[in-house]
Amino acid sequence: MAAPLICPSILASDFARLGEEVRALDAAGADWIHVDVMDGHFVPNITIGPDVVKALRPHTKLPFDVHLMVAPVDPWLEAYREAGADILTVHPESGPHLHRTLGRIRQLGAKAGVVLNPGTSLSVLDDVVELVDLVLLMSVNPGFGGQSFIDTTLRKIGKARAILDAAGSKAHLQVDGGVTAANAGACVAAGADALVAGTAVFRGGPSAYAANIQALKAA
Repeated sequence: MAAPLICPSILASDFARLGEEVRALDAAGADWIHVDVMDGHFVPNITIGPDVVKALRPHTKLPFDVHLMVAPVDPWLEAYREAGADILTVHPESGPHLHRTLGRIRQLGAKAGVVLNPGTSLSVLDDVVELVDLVLLMSVNPGFGGQSFIDTTLRKIGKARAILDAAGSKAHLQVDGGVTAANAGACVAAGADALVAGTAVFRGGPSAYAANIQALKAA
């Protein structure tokens, strides 16, 4: 079984040192940089705008995996792509026309992802699976870091993997929320191939990042 991609969420980083944090993650062996964008409307928190993403872009060549927790989402696609996003993931609930939104992301030259909250049905994938490069399953309800992993997500991972395999999709299956070395192995065994982790990566400071990332890969 191949090691999963590790996508540290900078939501858990030191916001006073974001450029340094991104460079440290790159040096520590991260695969993608996960950027949680929250608008205080779609989710109860406010985080990172496109200008911050643009400022961080020169600090690494790693893909920027930008998770847009904003509504309406369509007006923001171009701004985050121009700022340096390589992957843009959107929630079905954040706009009226998911198919159009995913198509627009691809038109902009980014990879397109769809995010499913714990209470969002996998049936959403039925009519858009051909348009997605990434399916992100939330294993917490979005809005804040540091939450505990919802165990029923493991069953959902398995079902999502079956849907992707049946469609012949090469999309990544990513999990986000409460991921630790203790449950990372179960996520991968269920079918995930990319893991977003915040506290599990950033615990212990920059000198610990490499060991923390390796622990997640090896779990």
